[in-house]
Amino acid sequence: MLLSIFGPQRCAACDAPTRASAAFCEGCALVVERVDDDHAPFLYGGPMAAAIARFKYLPMPDLARPLGQLLASEVQKRDFGDIEAVVPVPLHPTRLFERGFNQATLLARPVARALGVPLLARALMRTRPTEKQAELDRSARLRNVENAFVARTNIRTRVLLVDDVRTTGATQNACAAALRAAGCSHVRCLVLAIADAIGYP
Repeated sequence: MLLSIFGPQRCAACDAPTRASAAFCEGCALVVERVDDDHAPFLYGGPMAAAIARFKYLPMPDLARPLGQLLASEVQKRDFGDIEAVVPVPLHPTRLFERGFNQATLLARPVARALGVPLLARALMRTRPTEKQAELDRSARLRNVENAFVARTNIRTRVLLVDDVRTTGATQNACAAALRAAGCSHVRCLVLAIADAIGYP
């Protein structure tokens, strides 16, 4: 990889040097928790939570490469053979301008490559700005994203919806509803990490 020519790869959580293609150093990798969930390979906590927070909020878009590769490698361990396209959860244009990138799109790109299907990066749009879900309780999260998404066109394919974290599942549920309203016959969801096990499309 070009990155390894110019310097060592760094741990996504603690910035310690790590081997090429590894998202985490050996110490952090030992405490990243896996979950038995069809929609998420990891628990949101410890080094995984630190890595996602650095990725989104510092922000550090370069962490999309190791985290996206990690998610893509997990996809290859699961049966997604019926998927025809990958769709990321969208940001509102205002939030996209502030952050400079959509973390879900960056994570979805290597997933689409791993599956050999198109990435429909603009398939969904967020129709209004919403509060940050992480700052709301469960009922507020449900209200916050209700009817906040719409498909830009009819999408008559079997879709894998990709996001970074699932908490209550409200955002993914709202996106899945918009995709089904646009003609999707099947919507599966995949996130890098899960914060709880409440509701999922």
